Amino acid sequence: MIGRRSGAPLKNSVPAEFPETLTARMLARVNVARLLVDRRANATRPKSRRQRPARPASTDSLSLEELREFHSLRRVFRDLGVSYRRYRGQTGGHVVPGLRDAAYNFRAEPSLTSLVAVAAFLDALDLLS
Repeated sequence: MIGRRSGAPLKNSVPAEFPETLTARMLARVNVARLLVDRRANATRPKSRRQRPARPASTDSLSLEELREFHSLRRVFRDLGVSYRRYRGQTGGHVVPGLRDAAYNFRAEPSLTSLVAVAAFLDALDLLS
C-alpha cells in the first residue's frame, strides 16, 4: 500500500481486538504514542533545533520513564485537541460545556484518568472512532 509502512495500522481500520471501554481505548492510544515517543528518543539523527517552551517545573523531578509517560499522555491530548478543533471548525459550534474544565484539569495534572475525562466529551460527539 502506498504511504503505509509495514506493520503500521491504517487510520480508518478497526483492530480485531477493539477495546470496548473508553479507558481501555485511551490506554491503547497512549501506548501507541509511547512507542512514537520511544522511537523519537532513540533516533540517531537529532531533530531540528526550534524554539520550544521550557519544560514545566513539575517534570524536573520525573524519572526518564515517567517523563516518557508524560509526553505520551500529552501527545494523545494534543491529538484529541486537533480532532475537536477540526470538528468545531466544520460545525461552527461552541465549546461543549465541561470540556474546557476537563482540559484544564488534564493540563494541571496529566494522567490517564484526566485524559479519559477529556475523551468522554469527544466520545459523546462520536469523534473517537
